[in-house]
Amino acid sequence: MYPDYIFRRRFRIKRDLYLKIVQAVADHDPWFQQRRNAAGELGLSALQKVTAAFRMLAYDAPADSLDECLRLGEATIIESMRRFVRAVVGVFSDEYLRAPNEEDTARLIAINERRGFPGMLGSIDCSVNDINVLHRSHLLDNLAAGVAPQVQYSINGHAYTMGYYLADGVYPEWATLVKPITCPVGRKRQHFVVQQAALRKDVERAFGGPIVSVSHSPGGYEDMG
Repeated sequence: MYPDYIFRRRFRIKRDLYLKIVQAVADHDPWFQQRRNAAGELGLSALQKVTAAFRMLAYDAPADSLDECLRLGEATIIESMRRFVRAVVGVFSDEYLRAPNEEDTARLIAINERRGFPGMLGSIDCSVNDINVLHRSHLLDNLAAGVAPQVQYSINGHAYTMGYYLADGVYPEWATLVKPITCPVGRKRQHFVVQQAALRKDVERAFGGPIVSVSHSPGGYEDMG
């Protein structure tokens, strides 16, 4: 129905990547595969079921708001969401949901140093109910414990050995999080706030929706997003 640029805008994802995920999910869970019923009629397609899950995630839409456009019942849409998230974890977790290794960390440090933030590993953004999502994410357990990959860098003549992530003001005071300065006074502090906010927007632009987004994943999120 849509050319590529409209598809990307409406689904928050590129068409070829979307179809790759649909196929991977259908291969992982036969429930998504299209079958014929006892009367010989084709049932629901994987595209219908996966699209229901994508629309709910992309727009925080309730299940009963999608039934007419996708020709799915509310119960089927909810089941699609449940099975979809399990399938995504089952298929993609080893590659895209793992902690960064030494090679990943070195690459991220080099990229962010060129952007003016030496020692930065990534950004964190939870668009909805930030703190509740933050404390339920297994990806962030080490951050909560004040643990981050060991790196060597220097800022203003001071040597540091622990990487950090950018976050906004709602997050807790953790050693692994660098938040904006409240009421910055002076050009240097004001410049820092502007640059810190600009890099944090990378996550919001890439992911949008009401999910926790951590941009430190090992190349995977760059590819997936």
